[in-house]
Amino acid sequence: MRRATTTSQSPRAAGIGATWPPWRALVRRGWQTAFALCLAWASGFAHNARAQGVELGVLELRADDGALTLEFAARLTLSRAVEDALRRGVPMYFEVDATLYRSRWYWRDERVSRVSRSYRLSYQPLTGTWRVGLGALGQVYPTLSDAIAVISRLSGWPLAEAAQLDSGLRYYVEFNYRLDAAQLPQPLQIGLGSDWSLGLSRVLKVDAHLIEAVRK
Repeated sequence: MRRATTTSQSPRAAGIGATWPPWRALVRRGWQTAFALCLAWASGFAHNARAQGVELGVLELRADDGALTLEFAARLTLSRAVEDALRRGVPMYFEVDATLYRSRWYWRDERVSRVSRSYRLSYQPLTGTWRVGLGALGQVYPTLSDAIAVISRLSGWPLAEAAQLDSGLRYYVEFNYRLDAAQLPQPLQIGLGSDWSLGLSRVLKVDAHLIEAVRK
């Protein structure tokens, strides 16, 4: 009686080597996939950063004559959609605000102060000039770049007086700058895309020596 025997074959000999690549090929493909994903993420991040249209140059806290002040300067780039709307007579509103908080471990952080400004940028077609309004005040500028320079920087903006700050406590500032699409005419607010997404947010820690300098 002939005994049945079995023989073992390697995956390559069995003809399945093409579907089971060597481990080195798997590692190489894994690295290639990871690298491609990183490139896609970086590309998407860069696109979002450009879509915001704000390149931050300066954002600093300073002690100035017994007060904690803020200095802000940025390069503002308007999208074609925003600039076209401006030239058609639609005003744009740019909001900037800063809130000073006192950190507390036992409860919600305490808001010490909040300051804000709302700029109104508009085009004057009869004179070909640009107007920047701040409350009841307004100023006319010959070019759009001149007007943008005014609404994209602040210097010596007071946030808090010395009496509002205590030694030994921790403070931080939340800063926001944005194009306020909520103030656009209602028809324009429908279906706004990334071309209208313009702004930035930052958090600044208030150093202890800066608080002492304000309190002197």
